[in-house]
Amino acid sequence: MDVVLIRLLFVLFVGFTCFRIQPFGLPSNLDAAVGVLIGCGIIVFEWRLRAVSLKRLIGAAIGSILGIVGAYLFALVIRNSIPTSPTQSFLQILVMLVMSYVGLAVGANKGDLLNLAALGGIFGGEKTGKKSYKILDTSVIIDGRIADIAETSFLDGIIVIPQFVLRELQLVADSADSLKRNRGRRGLDILQRLQKSGSLQIQIVEDDFPTVREVDMKLIELAKLYEGKIITNDFNLNKVAQLQGVAVSNINELANSLKPIVLPGEAMRVFILKEGKEYNQGVAYLDDGTMVVVDNARKMIGKTVDIAVTSVLQTTAGKMIFGKWDERAAARHESKPAVAIAAPVSSSTGTNGPISDPGKKTSPLLAERQGE
Repeated sequence: MDVVLIRLLFVLFVGFTCFRIQPFGLPSNLDAAVGVLIGCGIIVFEWRLRAVSLKRLIGAAIGSILGIVGAYLFALVIRNSIPTSPTQSFLQILVMLVMSYVGLAVGANKGDLLNLAALGGIFGGEKTGKKSYKILDTSVIIDGRIADIAETSFLDGIIVIPQFVLRELQLVADSADSLKRNRGRRGLDILQRLQKSGSLQIQIVEDDFPTVREVDMKLIELAKLYEGKIITNDFNLNKVAQLQGVAVSNINELANSLKPIVLPGEAMRVFILKEGKEYNQGVAYLDDGTMVVVDNARKMIGKTVDIAVTSVLQTTAGKMIFGKWDERAAARHESKPAVAIAAPVSSSTGTNGPISDPGKKTSPLLAERQGE
């Protein structure tokens, strides 16, 4: 509220000054109106400057000063080259405006390159965006899935690869064991794949901790230094880092959270909603919207059936489940209760009534009389 009041007083003061002095040679009321417009323009300019960073302001100021100095030198050349005339005055003013504007624009654009924190003092308090560091472990590089995750743009910030991790990869790649050698070379190939990704910013750091021997502990110390997050699939490193307050992302936990909700061979109970595209297919949907395509289920539209999952297809558009409804198995399942009910009746007849010859046919009427 105080700032609004000060701005209002400033505009009124400029308007009153123009009303009294009449700098534009107009009637007093028109001069006052022009003064109010000028005051409003200055307020708008000030309001826009509040959103500009300190680096841009300093760059714009330096650029303007250099532009004015250059314009003064050009003005000297124009004064000595062109006789005194309105054209000379116009060119001098034009050069002054052009050079000042160019210096202001270029200086503000290049101001972001200034490192004010190196000057210390009040310049060290300029706020900069906090960078997010993701530190890769040796195991997650060899695993290779990190490259697939990076290509889907799920990783942001700066990918940090410590030099001691590269040395460990090189030792594994030079191992006499063929299995280890292939794992190490695979890790190096994954790093090259990450570097070729245009959406990632890869940074190899030389920071090392000579007093720490284990690579896992070096990763934890590096994460504390950069205030970053370790990406790994090592269970032990995951637990140790969490105990020391270091953020960790485990690739295996991510894979488990994204695993299919069903596997081929499992049974599901679904409601057939509509007809499928192929012959004799029915389509159902799970609660999360996943489409289930069921073979041999076209005539079961509007009913709930038990199906056997045959395959699960994961695409960029989502997940699809394919299953099959066995009509004969369903018929056998429905006939089982009738057999179970008939069995006790036969047993009771055989126990309490006369035992008949299995090979002899008994008429229904005779059987009824024997039961009596």
